Amino acid sequence: MLKQLHISNYALIDDLEVNFQPGYNVITGETGAGKSILLGALSFALGERADTNVLFDKDKKCVVEAQFVLTDNTLKSLFEENDLDFETECIFRRELNPQKKSRAFINDTPVALQTMKEIGSQLVDIHSQHDSLLLTDADFQLRLLDEIAQNGAVLTDYQDEYGNYNTLKRKLNDLKELATKNTAENDYLKFQLEELEKANLKEGEYVEIEQTLHVMENSEEIKTLLVTANSLMDDSENAILGQVNDLASSLQRLRHLLPDTEELAERIENLKVELKDIAYDLRRKEDETQFDEEQLQSLQERYDLLSRLMMKHHVSDFEALISLRDSLKEKVNAFENIDEEIAKVQKQLDASMKHLSQKAKTLHDRRCQAATAFSEKVTELVRQLAMPFAQFQVSVEGQEIFGSKGSDEIRFLFSANKGIAVDDLRRVASGGELSRLMLSIKSAVSDYNYIPTLIFDEIDTGVSGEVAAKIGSIMRQMGQSLQLISITHLPQVASQAEHHYFIYKDNEGERTQSHIRLLDSAERIGEIAKMLSNDKVTPEALKAAEVLLKN
Repeated sequence: MLKQLHISNYALIDDLEVNFQPGYNVITGETGAGKSILLGALSFALGERADTNVLFDKDKKCVVEAQFVLTDNTLKSLFEENDLDFETECIFRRELNPQKKSRAFINDTPVALQTMKEIGSQLVDIHSQHDSLLLTDADFQLRLLDEIAQNGAVLTDYQDEYGNYNTLKRKLNDLKELATKNTAENDYLKFQLEELEKANLKEGEYVEIEQTLHVMENSEEIKTLLVTANSLMDDSENAILGQVNDLASSLQRLRHLLPDTEELAERIENLKVELKDIAYDLRRKEDETQFDEEQLQSLQERYDLLSRLMMKHHVSDFEALISLRDSLKEKVNAFENIDEEIAKVQKQLDASMKHLSQKAKTLHDRRCQAATAFSEKVTELVRQLAMPFAQFQVSVEGQEIFGSKGSDEIRFLFSANKGIAVDDLRRVASGGELSRLMLSIKSAVSDYNYIPTLIFDEIDTGVSGEVAAKIGSIMRQMGQSLQLISITHLPQVASQAEHHYFIYKDNEGERTQSHIRLLDSAERIGEIAKMLSNDKVTPEALKAAEVLLKN
């Protein structure tokens, strides 16, 4: 419930603090005294956007704090999902600085405005007289019925399956479209794949052929260079190996005469071994470097084929050509297996549709059960509000198609007159009837205690006398199930409240300010007497006020 509201620097309010009580609270005051400002400030604290011109003092920031008492753990999971501490006393705070920048806090933790609004909507339901039009909204009607039927978990289960059903349905449609539209394209892909597979592409062969061709195209020069190298090494009069042998012999003789040349002799011996290996490898290279025209032509043709394929398929390197071949193979295989895939997905879709039908049936049955009891309760309440022949009925009609919230069409049906069949609320209910009907619905819903604090902003506009007294009685009963705060101009409604607040303007200072106070018994008699006598308090009005309060 809403325990306390503190408002600073908001509209006509410089600084105001009001403590609300459990049960039925009523707020009265002259038109323009600040009742709408009070609700506007509370809405601001709950995450609604505010007019940036609400600053009472343009040089100071506006702060609105709403303190709530959470009597159970219903909202604990919602707090935890948003990394917020869950405590018995919870404070919502909104700030608006002179630069028109707003900040939001829950229990001193900064939060996004949407988070504040989401959690705030679970704590307070503010209903103005214009909100009765919601009754004609199909989405509102369905949400309300699901709240009454406590369909939260069942609806979530249905929506999970509904999502799976739609995913499978889209997948099946895509596969069927692919099967009918891409036959010609697949023939072309197969032709491309056959061409590439016929080429028998092998990893790394393009570079290898390129290198071999480079060697073969320069074979004459290579041969000449190898012959020259072999001649210099071993096949000429002044060959290197011959000269090194002579050098080695000289050093061998020298080592006996000059001992410190022994190391030089060994180095020359090592050089002889290395040069002999080089001579051997050069001879082998010369023998191996034998190319014929047929081999050259064959390699050239292969190289040209691979180059043409790369150019044809617009790829820059040979590896990309191999990747293209593999990709084409996957696409062709997928298309060739598409009938099997269609059959598989169709089977999954049929199973999902069966599960969806079962879950939709569960939702339908629960809605029908809730609709019957709810219709009877609302009819009973609305008949007490000067509509003795009124009938209210919630129609739940199953449809053949599935939607995101089931397969039901929900309609609120109503008749205010004797002998007249119920019809769609949107067509037959007047504005006054809608207000009384909404009050009856809110009263019936209050038994489920789905919102801890309910606020009515002049929902009783347009009624008087016995109907007003009955509205007050209904509100008092609602106050036994939840905290109800009602803004009213009707003495019959105000007299039924357990706690009476009076909001008024103070014009004595430099600026007009709005204030609010909780009335004691004597003040309350005087306020209700003013409401009865149009601000002229007479002895008769005082007596009538006393009678109203006693009753």
